[in-house]
Amino acid sequence: MKRNKCEECGGKIIRKKVPFKLYGVELGLFPADFCSKCNEEVYDESTLEKINKIAKQKGLWGLESRTKVGEVGNSLDIRIGRKIADFIGLRKGKEVLVHPENKKRIIIDIV
Repeated sequence: MKRNKCEECGGKIIRKKVPFKLYGVELGLFPADFCSKCNEEVYDESTLEKINKIAKQKGLWGLESRTKVGEVGNSLDIRIGRKIADFIGLRKGKEVLVHPENKKRIIIDIV
């Protein structure tokens, strides 16, 4: 079924190639239904399969992980999995700057 109108905002849907990024890495341009008003992008199933294949080839698949907050002395700690550490080049002893973006998100900048 061809979409003509965005279900979210009522804007006009156009079919065009849009860049797709995962974790800041561009995977390429892919066809999508694009809303000219709210910029929502919707990909069909075959396109999502192509995106997933490229993500796996680039080693981006499965980078996210769940962890629990621990405690060391009077401080809390959060473990960062090896895959993520390798992806961002984080090593023991490396200095980072930690700050809240809001009440639900923490930013860790590598210094």
